[in-house]
Amino acid sequence: MKLFWCPQTRSTRALWLLEEAGVEYERVLIDIRDPSKSRDPDFEKASPMGKVPALADGEAMMADSAAIAIYVADKYPAAGLAPTIDDPSRAQYLYWMLFTPGVIEPAMSEKFSGATPNKPQNGWGDFDSMIEVLEKGISGGDWLLGAKFSAADVMVGSSANFMKMFNLLPANKSIDAYIERCLARPAYQRALAINEAG
Repeated sequence: MKLFWCPQTRSTRALWLLEEAGVEYERVLIDIRDPSKSRDPDFEKASPMGKVPALADGEAMMADSAAIAIYVADKYPAAGLAPTIDDPSRAQYLYWMLFTPGVIEPAMSEKFSGATPNKPQNGWGDFDSMIEVLEKGISGGDWLLGAKFSAADVMVGSSANFMKMFNLLPANKSIDAYIERCLARPAYQRALAINEAG
């Protein structure tokens, strides 16, 4: 399994996820900031838009951190990162798996750009409602699924940490505590170290 990645990008989520899963993988550095550098031919197949992270696992190829997280969590059930298909909590798990690309990232873009919020028009609502939903989501326990850590926490936790790093996150004790729980995970610390080492 090859992970195509670049430091200081969404690739950190995929690194964290693969470290949580405890599976063997090869890291293939893709310098997205310099497209003139040669690239692994599998990267173009896995990521037609040239975005990282991307994953090649034999014939299975994909890009986007949420797709990679769903794939890896389902392929390696022994890691316990996803509820099974017949588990009722699978519905909330899938909701939270897609919350980052479908809600958090567009809301952050809105905030960064200074665009006027338009909650009825935008599928993600707006930044303030995203924060409210996130706070409610972690109110039932340590993790999004209550007591059970999952790949959804990799997706949402990494985004929450990103917002905090860039001073986008309003003062919020419960979200801050959630971020601290994420950061305390050894797999996240390994991913951050890999990211820093480049």
